[in-house]
Parts: sequence; C-alpha cells; structure tokens
Amino acid sequence: MKRAVFLLAFVLTLFAVPALAQDQPGFTLPQGFSGQTSGYIVQLFGLLTVLAIAPGLLIMVTSFTRFVIVFSILRSGMGLQTTPANLVLVSLALFMTFYVMSPVFDRAWNDGVQPLMQEQITEEQALGRIAAPFREFMLNNVRDQDLRLFSDLAKERGQDVGADQTLDIRIVVPAFMISEIRRGFEIGFLVVLPFLVIDLVVATIVMAMGMMMLPPSVVSLPFKILFFVMIDGWNVLVGSMVRSVV
Repeated sequence: MKRAVFLLAFVLTLFAVPALAQDQPGFTLPQGFSGQTSGYIVQLFGLLTVLAIAPGLLIMVTSFTRFVIVFSILRSGMGLQTTPANLVLVSLALFMTFYVMSPVFDRAWNDGVQPLMQEQITEEQALGRIAAPFREFMLNNVRDQDLRLFSDLAKERGQDVGADQTLDIRIVVPAFMISEIRRGFEIGFLVVLPFLVIDLVVATIVMAMGMMMLPPSVVSLPFKILFFVMIDGWNVLVGSMVRSVV
C-alpha cells in the first residue's frame, strides 16, 4: 500500500511538471532532471518501502509462522503464561527460520543480489532471480488444496495464473501462509496432547481425594514441566520442526 501511494504521488508529479511548464511561460524544468533521475527516485522509494515491510516479508515467505505458532501452543499447553517470555520464543523461532532458510537466502544472494551489485544484470532480472528461490521453497511446502484454492479464485477474476513453476507470487504467498498456519496447528495439537492427558489424570486424582478447593492445574504444572524435561522436549520438538520443512 505504501509503495502504491509513493508511486502514485511520483507519477502525478511527473505529469504535473510538464503541465506547469506549458501553462506558465516562465517555468523551466530543473537542470539535470531526466528519466535516469526519476528511476533513482523510484528505486529509493521502493527501498524504503521494502525496509518498512521487512518483518512482514519474513513472516510471509518463510517458515517463521509455523515455528512461532507451535511455540505459543506449547507454552499454553504447559500452563505457563509468561515463561518462556515472548522475546525468547520469537528469537528462537527467528534463528530457526534463518537456519532452515539459509540455502534459500544463499541462492537469492548469489544469483540475484551479487550480480546486481556488480552491475552484471538489471534490476528487473535481479528481482526475478531473488524471488525464484523463495517461490521454489514455498511451492515445495504449500498444500495442493490451498494452492488450488487461490488459483481458482484468480481464474474466476480473470487474472493470469502462470505455469506450475512460475505461478504468480500473489497466489503462492497466501496459499503458503495458510499451509504454514495449518501445519503449525497440527504440530501444536500433537505437542499439547500429552499435557492434556496429564491434566486429566491429575484432575481425576485430585477430585477423588476430595480436594475440591485445590486447582488441578497447580498440581499438574510441575509434572508437565518434569515430563517435558525428562523427554528432552526442546531437542525433540525443534528437531522435528526443522525436519518437517522441505
């Protein structure tokens, strides 16, 4: 949205300058104002826009969504409100994302960014080469049902879908995000299920002993933490989630 506003304002400025030059005889264009200068201004606006939405791009085209959802469900299933802290969970999910996405980042850097910095390719070619590894990663991890949903919606609106490996990024990204959210909830269900069993067992024992005033969650919390530590839960969970990413 911001980039669209910036581009619209800039285009209106470009159209307004010649009009003013025609209506006012004493008006002259600034010396050195050319198409190349306009291109640099557009690139500057584009760079500022990308920097502003960088966190959103990280969430949209990587496996960060899956990791942070699973960690949040794990904390809720254990009955812990603020431990581990949000900063710890987000940082762990972030570095796991960098670990999983490192081959994609390396390909995008070597194929797109470096040739562009060395002036071997144009900006348009660099954009295609940078987006290609991310598109391939998302296509490898997206569900066919979600991809088919957005493809059908695009066809209903008369939009160009593209071939299998060159699908429009506007179709791949939302389908990939829905798939990641679904997988996060699936893994979260499997993670929280043992803690639910512990809660049920502890609640049954507490009620059978007649301790009505003692919340079962207070008694089950130490057992859930002990169970998670004994099975080396962080090692198992992180390893399983990393292996689940194709």
